[in-house]
Amino acid sequence: MMKISIITATFNSEKTIEHTLKSVQQQTYANIEHIVVDGNSLDGTMNIVHSFSHVQKKKSEKDNGIYDAMNKGIELADGDIIGILNSDDFYADEFVLENVATIFEKENCDAVYGNLLYVDETNISKVTRKWISGNHTKQSFLYGWMPPHPTFFVKKKCYNKFGKFNLNLGTAADYELMLRMIFKHEIKTSYISKTLVHMRSGGASNKTLKNRLLANKNDRLAWKVNNLNPYWFTLFLKPLRKLNQFI
Repeated sequence: MMKISIITATFNSEKTIEHTLKSVQQQTYANIEHIVVDGNSLDGTMNIVHSFSHVQKKKSEKDNGIYDAMNKGIELADGDIIGILNSDDFYADEFVLENVATIFEKENCDAVYGNLLYVDETNISKVTRKWISGNHTKQSFLYGWMPPHPTFFVKKKCYNKFGKFNLNLGTAADYELMLRMIFKHEIKTSYISKTLVHMRSGGASNKTLKNRLLANKNDRLAWKVNNLNPYWFTLFLKPLRKLNQFI
């Protein structure tokens, strides 16, 4: 049975972290390693983390942001498969990791991804947006496609071979990592046509117009650092991505 390592990066997350931890604790899949990497929270985040015995590895120290914390988690991970679950996200049901493992075994793939629901920050039963990933071809990235990162599970050997998160890409570090792995190196992926993760609305890259423009700039930089030519890549690609994937 393959081991799945789930990495959760936290910083002053006491309002949401318990729900995140419970959603991992309640998974039916038997071989899970949950890793929490905290950025020296000043609130009660780590007290809550310590109360969950299923969290096998935990670290709290100053870091250089969420992707630095994720990189630390990847280094700590012993699993065959690595998934990222943010501290304000939670799994859609208790069978998510079991379904993910089944697809890895059945398809002999390098990565698995699925769908994501955005929910209201204060009322998590209220769905605000749906991100339906769908199947893709290599050309899909040229038209703004990407899978939602919290649903992206990838074998650790891919991180070992192709590298971890690029900290110079800001909020586009997850986009660049998936572009690098899926588009540039063409790892084998499989799509699960199910909702895997619920995410509270209000992500860092979408809070303000300034943040959205910066994220778009970093998206274009993601192509440049990989020496890739997207044929066309304008300021409209980010909105196109939203139109193509959010309903």
